[in-house]
Amino acid sequence: MSKSDRGSEGTKPRKKSKALRYFVRFLAAVLGLAVGFSLYWIYIFGGTFVAVPVVKQEDYSTMELVDSGSTTGGDVTSSWYDGGHTRLFYDPSHPIIEVKQKDPDIENILVFGIDSRGVDDYECRTDSIMVLSINKREKSLKLISLMRDTGVYLGDTEETLGSNLNKLNSAYHFGGVGMMINTINVTFGLDIQRFVMFDFGSAASIIDLCGGVEIDVKPEEISYANHYIDHLQSLDGNTSPHLTMSGLQTLDGHQAVAWTRIRYLDSDFVRASRQRTVATALMKKVKAMSYATKLQLLSDSAGVFETNMKSVDIMRVALDCFECLDNLEEKRIPEDGLYEVQNDPWMMRIDFAAQKQSLNEYIWS
Repeated sequence: MSKSDRGSEGTKPRKKSKALRYFVRFLAAVLGLAVGFSLYWIYIFGGTFVAVPVVKQEDYSTMELVDSGSTTGGDVTSSWYDGGHTRLFYDPSHPIIEVKQKDPDIENILVFGIDSRGVDDYECRTDSIMVLSINKREKSLKLISLMRDTGVYLGDTEETLGSNLNKLNSAYHFGGVGMMINTINVTFGLDIQRFVMFDFGSAASIIDLCGGVEIDVKPEEISYANHYIDHLQSLDGNTSPHLTMSGLQTLDGHQAVAWTRIRYLDSDFVRASRQRTVATALMKKVKAMSYATKLQLLSDSAGVFETNMKSVDIMRVALDCFECLDNLEEKRIPEDGLYEVQNDPWMMRIDFAAQKQSLNEYIWS
């Protein structure tokens, strides 16, 4: 064999070794970025996550109830004037009952706002209740309002439902987030396990972090919105100005929250529609942001809202929502024709079987 032949063969192992080193370095860099990004998300949302137990239904009746207190992501040491937020109300007697996800491609998440008057007013009622239904298979998003005055039987399981009708918004007051989710799941046949909670201040803060939302304000809505702006100012000392004109305009956080609270001008149905309008406008605005701006928004919003979703779940749900946002639908429960009004006390008495079937077909058909 000639020297040139030996030299050619001798370079092959060195070339392979060099290529392997480059590959290992590249893989290490990718893994490092992935780990760093994951730690960043954990750092951001470590204070937002609230650990609420989820128990199997067969273990519910035999479990030993221990009041371990509640954790919170919001700042409950400061008043609303200082940027504090109301902590989540969790009653250890009413954990979230585990419900198997009906379809792996369809996830239902409860998003609700509480009618709190301060950081200490946590055993309050819910002001808005919405189910965010994400269908990854069809790339669609459904935003479903559950009317707070819907008459339901409160309880954690079919066997523990009460015998008297109560308004849906009282479930949180009587049994915390666990009873509320369980009551909704049992009543409507849903599979909700995750939630996001806002109070007035935190909802306004999120909207402000996004630069406000564009809303088409009707002339007759101005005085009512200004009334609620004054009310919010008395609670947290914000300086949002009154609305002075109608038409399409950018509302800041407190103005937008005040607009969604308008009720006596028309009806609670329209009020729920306003809530969905603001939620939709907010999601579309976030979707249009650059990737860097989204990351900054997520960082700034840490600790503002409360959720039992960990950082990886928040990231997954956010990406799923952005992907499905072009195919957005809205619905209100109870539907027309499936309820009758009871005047004393005022509530909507629904046709449980028909409404359950209709809602299930809407989500999973």
